[in-house]
Amino acid sequence: MVRRERWMVVATLALLQIFVVLAGTYLITHDADRTPAPVASPKPAPIPLVTAGPVLAAVGGGALPAKGTLTTRLTAAMGDPALGGSVAGIVLDVATGTPVYDGRSGTAITPASTTKLVTALTVLGTVGPDARLATRVVRGASAGSIVLVGGGDPTLAGPSTSAREQEETYPRPASLARLASNTAKALKTAKLTSVDLSYDSSLFTGPRTAPGWKPTYIPEGSVAPVAALMMDEGRAANGARFPDPAQATADAFATLLRKNGIKVGKGVGSAKAAPTAQELARVESGPIYALVERMLTHSDNDLAEALARQSAIKEGLPHTFQGVPTAVGRVLTRLGVSDGVEVHDGSGLSIKNRIAPTALAHILAVAASPAHPELHSLISGLPIAHFTGTLHNRYEKSDSKAGAGLVRAKTGTLNGVNTLAGIAYTSEGRLLTFAFMADQVANPPEAITALDKMATIVSQS
Repeated sequence: MVRRERWMVVATLALLQIFVVLAGTYLITHDADRTPAPVASPKPAPIPLVTAGPVLAAVGGGALPAKGTLTTRLTAAMGDPALGGSVAGIVLDVATGTPVYDGRSGTAITPASTTKLVTALTVLGTVGPDARLATRVVRGASAGSIVLVGGGDPTLAGPSTSAREQEETYPRPASLARLASNTAKALKTAKLTSVDLSYDSSLFTGPRTAPGWKPTYIPEGSVAPVAALMMDEGRAANGARFPDPAQATADAFATLLRKNGIKVGKGVGSAKAAPTAQELARVESGPIYALVERMLTHSDNDLAEALARQSAIKEGLPHTFQGVPTAVGRVLTRLGVSDGVEVHDGSGLSIKNRIAPTALAHILAVAASPAHPELHSLISGLPIAHFTGTLHNRYEKSDSKAGAGLVRAKTGTLNGVNTLAGIAYTSEGRLLTFAFMADQVANPPEAITALDKMATIVSQS
């Protein structure tokens, strides 16, 4: 009985299948021209893509602020006793180059780290935004010898910098460990497993400290001795500065080679690599534009000095602190903003530097100009008030809260010196540059508050 029921089910399914096939055949042969045409689906309305405005949305923009009102407010703010007796400032309209406010703007002031604006403009204007700094390994003068050659990249990551730290750093630095790994592979391919190592840091010459640097700068960690071969900006694992960054980097490289199966002779000394020496391996820094952004955002002294030297090299000048001022003068002259600038280093640590506020304002205006897109990373590297870099913990006071997120500026701080130079859009969308400087500061915390207040006034004008 069960078998019969199963047979009935199978037969029924077979008959149904035959019926479907026959019906389909009939429709195809007798009703093909009645098949309805497909109906096109209506196109959905395009959804507009909304993005944040660029850093340099426009140079012209709206109307200029009322000059009298701005002058009154800034003159009062610049009279703050905390700023001391040597204060100067300017607000400049980028589109026309016309001062909107002038408070002794031609006065030469100790600029501190606003010097880095000069360094940024110089390296972008001569080396270019896309160049990279290479650290290389080449064959030495004798068989079985190699030379680690510094290319002036202080951001080179040493073995104490973790892979995660490297990934989180902008721009991602070149790695000494990777250089050692690639060198070991090249040596093994050449059937070499034992070498004598030396290092060449001759790209930078002359004194390793600048005129006007205080003897406490290196011991306190403000800067390392300037060297063309350097890892982790001359910092040891404990944060202290290496007295000889090149030697420390070469020693670390020797250790890394040994970990990669290469025997290295005990003595690691300095030697000049031949210009035509065969290259075994290299690693490269991020592009200059990204290094400039890092330098400005974090006020990086070591990076500033390295970039200043690269400018001197590109200009065919001595690769020294003495070559830097000449390189600066040449590049700024070509860009038409050389007046009022005297520098002796790239970082602004030198107390001999003097820059007028009008010079900084014009440098910022040139960098913001549509005519010079190669200079725009100077602007994008400026710290943002209350959000990034050296301005991240400022603009919290009642007089400056309104400037948070609107002011972009480079800070400057030395003993008795506080400066601020940057850009801001007015409430009507007009792009202005400004520079406010004081080098006889009586009360540093209150002086910083006064500078932030002035920048906020510009952004609210």
